[in-house]
Formats: sequence, C-alpha cells, structure tokens
Amino acid sequence: MRHLQLLLLIQQHGSLTRAAEQLATSQPAITNTLSELEALFGAPLFDRSSRGMAPTPLGHIVLARASVIINDLGHLVHDVQASGAGLAARLQIGATPFVSSRVLCDALTRLQQDTPRLAARIHQGTSAQLLIQLRDHSLDAAIGRADPALNLEGLDFERLYLQPPRLIANRRLAAQLSRRPLDWQALAEFDWILGAPGTPMREEVAGLFLRAGITPPLPLMESHSTELIGTLIAGSEQAISIVPADIANELVRVAGVAIVPYTLGWQLPPIALFTRRDSRAHPNTMRFAAALRDACGQMQAARPADPY
Repeated sequence: MRHLQLLLLIQQHGSLTRAAEQLATSQPAITNTLSELEALFGAPLFDRSSRGMAPTPLGHIVLARASVIINDLGHLVHDVQASGAGLAARLQIGATPFVSSRVLCDALTRLQQDTPRLAARIHQGTSAQLLIQLRDHSLDAAIGRADPALNLEGLDFERLYLQPPRLIANRRLAAQLSRRPLDWQALAEFDWILGAPGTPMREEVAGLFLRAGITPPLPLMESHSTELIGTLIAGSEQAISIVPADIANELVRVAGVAIVPYTLGWQLPPIALFTRRDSRAHPNTMRFAAALRDACGQMQAARPADPY
C-alpha cells in the first residue's frame, strides 16, 4: 500500500522531492523505491523531464488501478469505523448542485427506513467530475446529467427525470416582468447569476438567447451553489437567472425568490443515476438506487400540471 501511495503522490506533484516531503522521508529513498517498482513492472512508470515527472502509458495503467485499490481500502476503513460507531456502513454519493435536494433527502430517508443506521456522505461536483470519482471508486454512485459528451466506459446509467427551465427573480421584479411579454433583448440587460461555464445548464441558457438572435449576456456572478444563487437574486432588484423547475420551486420556499411565468424551452440532458458495472450487485448501492427511483417517482406524481 505504501508503494501505491508513493506512485499517486509522484503523479500528483510531478516531483520526487515533493513526494518525499509528503512522506517525511528522503529523496534517495523515494528514488530507490521507484526504481524497485519499475524493475518489478519491467518498464518505466514515469518519464523524467525538466518540467517534472509524467506517467508513461504503463504508468497510467498502474496508477488507475492504484487509485481504485487505495479508495477501496479507504471505504473499508470507513465502514469499519461506522460499524464501531453502531452504523451499518457508509455510502459515498455524488450529486451535481442542480439535483433537487428535496428528492435527495427523500431518497436518503427511504434508504434509512430500509436499512437503519446506514450512513451517507454527499459529494458535489459537475457530472464529469463525479464520473471520474465514480470510476476510481471514490464514489459508490453519482447523480448527474446524462450528457452525450460524458465518458460512460465501465458505467451504467438510469434516467430519472427531466428538468424544465424557469426564470427566477426578486419578487418585485418578477411581478413586473410577469406583466410584460417575453423579450430576450430586454432580459439580456439584467444582472445574470448563472452556474459555471462549460456545464450543460450554462450552455442551454446561452442557447436560449442564441435561438432568439441575441448575444448571451455575461453573468455578473457565477456559482455552483443554488442556495447562493437564490440568495443573490432575492436581495437584488436587477438580478435574474434560469434554473431547473424543481430547483426554482425550492428557491421559492427557502430563498424567497419568485418564478416569472414565461414559456421557455431547452434540451437539457435528463438527471440520471450513474453506477459502476462492477458495483451493481452491491446491496447498499442497489438499495440507494431503489430509494432514489421511488423518490423521483413520487416527485413526478406530485408535480402539478405545468402552467408554463
């Protein structure tokens, strides 16, 4: 395990000196250990250059497996600690910020009813980031967007639900906009609060303007946090945003924003549950998938007729 940790540290820092500092040992000792490992594998694991150390093709293969083994060992340690504290185990779940917290909470509540004392840790990130963590075993399951651009090698996914768009604003501003027809040119003049660039949601918002023949506005603020987006909009007479309907409804309750009743349309990829093919049979992962499926079904059944 120490050898595998060493390889990961060299990859992270690109330097034997930095890796030695992290392990509180000497660089010659690190050099000797790496030489022994490369002799064991029969080929170099890193290329050396003036810019630092980078994995060779064989090194990438070894590092990918090393990361999986280290993460699995970490999960074992967490499960043992959870057992010692009277818990059943600990699930590592990833979710994008624009997944409904209400659905996630409902799924976790159902999971607790089915498997009492099963702990969970929630990690946030973009769909692409979460799938990398899922693939290297940092996560047991991930909830994100089924974007065609994602790398799904070794993964399964299950479509959960679609998210129609909603324009949100301060209550007073929303009341004013509600009395006007939809005007993309006028909307472009407001202060926009949006998610990070390069994400499917951000691209879909830009697409709404482009299809109307309008240059997409540059956002005043960018954030992954839906709570922050809601708070910024509720406190401003000029700030607006477009978010998924389930997120908009949550922000109406918790942040005091209002929904502007415009009819908008986008082709945002659906929210999906991603799992590794090698973990589909893991009981806790399967229980969480079932609980999430039920929670999404109840949300859609309870959703009122769309007035927009």
